[in-house]
Amino acid sequence: MTKDKKTRGILWPALLIIITLLFFAVLELGRHTIIGWILAAGAVIGFIVIRLRVLNDSGRLLRFISWIVLLLVFVAILWISWPPVQLVPAVSGPTGGITDVIHTVRGDVTGVITEDGKVEVYAGIPYAKPPVGDLRWKEPEPADPWEGVLAADHFAPMSMQTQNLPIYSSLARIIGYHDYKISLDDNYMEAASEDSLYLNIWKPAGKVVNLPVLVFIHGGSLQTGQPWYDDYSGEGLARDGVIAVNMGYRLGIFGFFADPELQSESVNGTTGNYGLLDQIMALRWVRENISAFGGDPDNVTIAGESAGSACVTALCTSPLAKGLFRRAVGESSTVTSPEPAHSFRTLEDAFEASRKTKEKLSVSSIEELRNLPAEKIVSELNSHHHITVDGYVLTESPYESYKKGIHNEEAQLQGFNKDESGPFILFGQANMANYEQKVMASFEEPYASRILKLYPAGNDAEARQNWADLYTAVLFTYGHWCWERQAVDNDIPVYLYYFTKSNGRLGTWHGGEEVYLYGNIPADSSLYDEKDRALSEQMHKYFINFIKTGDPNGDGLKEWPEAEGKGQIFEFGETVGVTTAPYTELYDILDEIYGFETHEEAAQ
Repeated sequence: MTKDKKTRGILWPALLIIITLLFFAVLELGRHTIIGWILAAGAVIGFIVIRLRVLNDSGRLLRFISWIVLLLVFVAILWISWPPVQLVPAVSGPTGGITDVIHTVRGDVTGVITEDGKVEVYAGIPYAKPPVGDLRWKEPEPADPWEGVLAADHFAPMSMQTQNLPIYSSLARIIGYHDYKISLDDNYMEAASEDSLYLNIWKPAGKVVNLPVLVFIHGGSLQTGQPWYDDYSGEGLARDGVIAVNMGYRLGIFGFFADPELQSESVNGTTGNYGLLDQIMALRWVRENISAFGGDPDNVTIAGESAGSACVTALCTSPLAKGLFRRAVGESSTVTSPEPAHSFRTLEDAFEASRKTKEKLSVSSIEELRNLPAEKIVSELNSHHHITVDGYVLTESPYESYKKGIHNEEAQLQGFNKDESGPFILFGQANMANYEQKVMASFEEPYASRILKLYPAGNDAEARQNWADLYTAVLFTYGHWCWERQAVDNDIPVYLYYFTKSNGRLGTWHGGEEVYLYGNIPADSSLYDEKDRALSEQMHKYFINFIKTGDPNGDGLKEWPEAEGKGQIFEFGETVGVTTAPYTELYDILDEIYGFETHEEAAQ
């Protein structure tokens, strides 16, 4: 046997193993169906047989062609096994059966019971008509009645949004969340649709009466997101005697597109806040129907995280939401500062964005825009994901309303995480070469120089940390500082938290507190240790108490005092208790930049 033949005999099997493993990884990360694995295994076996029996002594050209053919076969297998679009089941894995029939105002429903028999889940209940066709960019209308019994056993499609390929989502789980699991139960893509105005309910199993209710609004920059994410699933709340509700609402251009023509055709003169109107419609549905599920319509708390929290703060001053809830929970975002850092814009800016969008899409009227398929306009999400003052949902900015003493909530629980900026500056971090430039570009003088003096950097590590802190403070935490002082100024009890607990998953990044607060740390997760589980138990108890009574305190818990707007905050981390809030010196500068005033200060 020649040396060249020996080398070939070693190299091609090694190359085949590498290519096969990579292809199987693509099949798994891309959620391809099981047929892909079967066909791939068959293709590899066939390649080996042909290589050994037919091509072993052939020339290089034929051997090279065989590799090309194998790669083409792999491409065909990817197409054949592409994951289908499916609805997400209300309960993953085995269930405990079907619930009894519940009678709602619009029709009868049944849900599914968790395998242990403790929680009932009702998914995909319509609360409004599908906002499609002529109802695109219209105020939501109540859902039509239905006949028979609706099997509420799958979540409805997520609201229309741009979706990454499954392989990107899988890589995000690996790189960002560190919790990717190999499974054959998720070989599909979650459905997305304009027809997404459905809500979901979790309740304790069996007959219950007058339980407190939490209505949760998911985040996602008002562009993305879905109601069924495990971290904020209502199951943890239902296990502790709370009825949890969440909903899909219109996102991006479908939910926050504002246009003068739309304003003129609306009987209410509104435009641009359709996503908020959806949330208000869902709250009205809860008021009318939640008693059928054992909930108390007079004891409703609204909660949200990120953009969902921004929506919560808007609903707290919307005249349309008055009387639909009693308390508010805001996690890691607000639109309560004089100039909200995100998720908010003026109506004039919204109209200008509308003009540019119509120009880009080569349309001149709303009728033409409504005739375009959702897939054609969905990419405009990034241009239209902002709440605005439309004169109907919001008659003025939340900042102005609070300054006048106008608000809907009677108590607040709000807060933020230590490293909110983590995922947002992952590829835009600072170093000594660009730190000063970044600060100077973000703030006008003399404020930029004052901030550089307050946050000096002597090396790359300090520059990186300072920029992360500034980003966190300006985009996320300063709004909470404003909201806290507005609450105190209006005699609203407010409980302010600061989440600082590191872990093996999201840690203290944006969204890292949710799995603790909602009581949903997976029992089999090795990314959380016993300290994390003990902290989650405490946080969850505080949360449950607040939902029930408006006061998070209770037996066995360290006293969480009301905030006073004086720079004290309640920390959830390695230790639990009152500590000094971060960034207060920076907040003084931001107050000057944005002109923050309480209504007492404004009156002077």
